[in-house]
Amino acid sequence: MRTIVLLLLSNIFMTIAWYGHLKQKGLPLWKAILIAWGIAFFEYCLMVPANRMGYANGFSGFQLKMTQEVITLVVFAVFAVLYLKEPFRWNYLVSFVFLLGAVYFMFKK
Repeated sequence: MRTIVLLLLSNIFMTIAWYGHLKQKGLPLWKAILIAWGIAFFEYCLMVPANRMGYANGFSGFQLKMTQEVITLVVFAVFAVLYLKEPFRWNYLVSFVFLLGAVYFMFKK
């Protein structure tokens, strides 16, 4: 469970670093890059331990990556709706369902 929590927290930092500047149209690109790198530092401080713990506790590399991708999409969906004010369309939901199916098969023995 610690792995999942750390992945969730790291993805929150990642999403803010990668997409938080999109509404700041007047911010120079070089400043956006420096700010994003500063935020991404905290992402890495959480992501690396999450992957190490997960791998040490039985997750395969494939399982860690697939789990991380699903968490990333969930975090981004919330971010896009709440911060970017973008609509959440039905086809996004269908896509997420297919990804959850991929996770199911990834963990199937």
